Amino acid sequence: MAVELEIAEEDGGTRLDVLLVGLSRMRARRMIQDGQALVNGRRAKKGQRLAPGDRVQMESTPPPSDFVPAAMSGTLNVAHEDAALVVVDKPAGMPTHPLRPDEHDTLANVLLGRYPEMEGVGYALREPGILHRLDTETSGLVLAARDDATFVTLRAALRAGAIDKRYVVLVDGAIDAPQVIAAPIARHPSDPRRVYVCLDPQDPRLPRARPAVTELLDARRVGERFVLVTVKATLALRHQIRAHFAALGHPLVGDELYGGSSREALGRHFLHASEISFVHPGTSELVHVTSALPAELGAFVEAASRS
Repeated sequence: MAVELEIAEEDGGTRLDVLLVGLSRMRARRMIQDGQALVNGRRAKKGQRLAPGDRVQMESTPPPSDFVPAAMSGTLNVAHEDAALVVVDKPAGMPTHPLRPDEHDTLANVLLGRYPEMEGVGYALREPGILHRLDTETSGLVLAARDDATFVTLRAALRAGAIDKRYVVLVDGAIDAPQVIAAPIARHPSDPRRVYVCLDPQDPRLPRARPAVTELLDARRVGERFVLVTVKATLALRHQIRAHFAALGHPLVGDELYGGSSREALGRHFLHASEISFVHPGTSELVHVTSALPAELGAFVEAASRS
């Protein structure tokens, strides 16, 4: 059965062969070479970058190379729960989902252990019901759907900017709020662990970068060195908040990858997903969930305030 996919805004810039990795990379390349995967009705190269609105046509649905995470028991801090969805408070140090079938200590594993109906819901099997990811060292709130219909509705709300996600960060140096950081983000040219922020309007990477907006809502001084900032990032790309602050010369405390200080003292980067608000797809009521700073972040702020 023929299948057609429309490329969403947040997937713009994805390579065609990467989009088809469900086939395995070799099968994806063969499918492209044989003309079995077309872009806007035309044959394409495996490295072609897809743009929002492009249509990828395939002769059949690709079988997933994904895997179902092992359902594991474990501590799960549930901040909100109902029949349709859950909001969980992920601790720092826990990956959002596994990269290999033998990984068991991720949020996805524990979610399936508690909510087995999430299996098969979401972007991929390894991300059961999960609407958005947090980096392993980032703590805080993650929204997950318990059924397909809820996932589809919440994903549309996320794309439309209707899910309000807020974060707390501690940064080096003085920075003012409110202000908006609107700087596109691209793949890093030399380090796959990082992303690249395009601040120069003449940057040659700009055409392949994706729009990214980080709003600084308020800021307060913490001691002589740091500023505690409340941030809003509705459609947060990978490393968006971390990279945006670093590009302005104010990296997150503890964020060694982007030049942050005090890594040894803190043991992680200072980024916490503190609030999430959205209209419930079943009841149409506003759901607003908050999460306090973890103990290690609060203790660091207290100590820094005295310095």
